Amino acid sequence: MLSLNSSDSNTNSNSNSLSDPVSLNVGGEIYTTTLDTLTRYRDSMLGAMFTGQISTLRDKRGNVFIDRDGKVFRYILDFLRSSSMDLPDGFSEMRLLRREADFFQIRPLLDEIQRHVEAGALSLRDAPRRALLLVDVDCQVRMLHFNLRLAPENHELRTCSVCILTAEIFCTWRAFLVLLCERFSYRTTQGLTSPLPSDQGYNRLKLEWVPRPDELPQDQYEKQRYRGLVISDSWATQIHFGDLCDAIIPRRSPSEVKDMHRFLEELLTVSLAEGFSVDSVTPDSMDILNCRTLQLVRSDVAHSSSPLIHQLWT
Repeated sequence: MLSLNSSDSNTNSNSNSLSDPVSLNVGGEIYTTTLDTLTRYRDSMLGAMFTGQISTLRDKRGNVFIDRDGKVFRYILDFLRSSSMDLPDGFSEMRLLRREADFFQIRPLLDEIQRHVEAGALSLRDAPRRALLLVDVDCQVRMLHFNLRLAPENHELRTCSVCILTAEIFCTWRAFLVLLCERFSYRTTQGLTSPLPSDQGYNRLKLEWVPRPDELPQDQYEKQRYRGLVISDSWATQIHFGDLCDAIIPRRSPSEVKDMHRFLEELLTVSLAEGFSVDSVTPDSMDILNCRTLQLVRSDVAHSSSPLIHQLWT
């Protein structure tokens, strides 16, 4: 068993009781638990860390330091304690929780998340009988001037156009916005992050992103603090511990949303699957993928056989 006490020449590795408290610093958030809780699933990353298979780091206060998302770790710790996934109403970080559970390789939690996604949070049995979905989309093209470094003392002024894409979404069914926050993610220099509903009201969600043009170098794209939008994939890497890692099964890369057509296709796919049907399209009702405003409704008589949709599949 890995010794978690402060460095001491007289401390042996078997001196830790499973009921002894252990303090963790996870991404700046401090948690206190026990070795028994942390090693509940011995084949997980935490099980490997706290049984001596993987070395651990400490912060200045002596807490075991783990460089992961600190806020969502509380739900992982709760699951380790109770073997139950208890999430607050309107929880919008399911994608992040799934990614963290995958990193820690807690397979029972991953299975529970999968069941929740497939059947629980947006099950049609829990859906309202009627709902309204309004979508306003916009694309602004701007010229960007930047210096391209060709050599240590050789820079060249370049110009390219960038498209700033915006989607403002209103839905009377709040859980549907939660689903969209799980389906779409922003790609930033820090990795993938989930969008959040607007502070002005949980019934609103605003997405804004800038696809990177081929002629714009990645470092210049990041310098402008642009962020891309991706469609999340379902599952992630699986790790098995031997020496450290016996096998890694790579995850498919998330799909980039490079234009408004791709965004609208995905939005329609999700909304139709949840019982919405297209009610109106502006400006051209027969050109849905080039619309500026889209209205969908969900009701007892709503269905997805509207003629507006047939052009997507023909």
